[in-house]
Amino acid sequence: MSTGSNGVRRIVSLLRPSRLDSGVCTSCRETLGRRNYASAATETASPSESSSATSTFPVVGPSYTIKAGVVLSRPPQVTRDLEPFEKAYYFYQKRLNERLTLPFTKYFYYKRGTPADEDWKKKILDRRTASRDIGKYNAYDNDAWNDELLLGAQESEPGHQVEMLVQDAESTANATSQDTSKKEEIPRPHPRVTEADKKGDHKSLNRLLPRTLYLLVRSKEGFWKFPSSPVEVGESLRQAAERTLAQSAGVNMNTWMVGYHPAGHHVYNNIKPRTDSATGVTNAGEKTFFMKSRIMTGQADISANLQTLEDFKWLSKDEIAQFVNPHYYSNIKNMLSDR
Repeated sequence: MSTGSNGVRRIVSLLRPSRLDSGVCTSCRETLGRRNYASAATETASPSESSSATSTFPVVGPSYTIKAGVVLSRPPQVTRDLEPFEKAYYFYQKRLNERLTLPFTKYFYYKRGTPADEDWKKKILDRRTASRDIGKYNAYDNDAWNDELLLGAQESEPGHQVEMLVQDAESTANATSQDTSKKEEIPRPHPRVTEADKKGDHKSLNRLLPRTLYLLVRSKEGFWKFPSSPVEVGESLRQAAERTLAQSAGVNMNTWMVGYHPAGHHVYNNIKPRTDSATGVTNAGEKTFFMKSRIMTGQADISANLQTLEDFKWLSKDEIAQFVNPHYYSNIKNMLSDR
């Protein structure tokens, strides 16, 4: 019986080794000691004491004011400006197309020696090419080898090409017109550089036609930002954004809200968090979530705004960086279009 008891004790000792057992290594002794201490602490503490300790010291994290911001944009109105290499390439393609096309069989249309034939010869001598917009060039001339476009040549500018084509159309129309007392004028395309660009009018939507413009407003503190306001109780983020846009920029705009989810956010942390004495809640700053929107027609009007705004501008992405805070711009720049 004693032998059996010793065997049981030996098995128990193997299953639950003691710290004083010489067969246990030093690291295992330390581990067993920590386990015994943790078990004793757990058994000593009562449930009522732990619950009272939790209720005595509540953990309340800092809160943020949630705001809805609106990134209202006007899309580009015209195609982008061409790079110098693109202009030279398109000009080269025009001249190449002129060489590859079949020669115009003028004698099929104009009988030799007739006034029409003489008029055709005069025009060809004046042009020395099939069209005025690609400059004078004659493949059968002694200078036929000199067909490269020089750097800065006006023939590569789209504006010059359009003007030469319009002048050619006007000369043809006036030559064939029966009424010689009235000069025919062909309407020219609208210029890409508008009066608002020349005057530097940042409030006009008729500026920087190849670029996307964004509406920025200035608060009474003097900071430029996108229109934003706190989200009210029961509002969704999109409803708050629509209300914010109406209260800040007026209702004289036809706008379209893009989607129901924010495109980005900005976090502003107060230097000194403010604690509300009534609720005990600490306000750590603001979190603004931006909704994208497009303007179709109309114009912004802050004369009757409800957010004490003082001014507004329509700016491109590059211009926004010059007005807003650097930290603010680092959070919003990825939402803006490069063009």
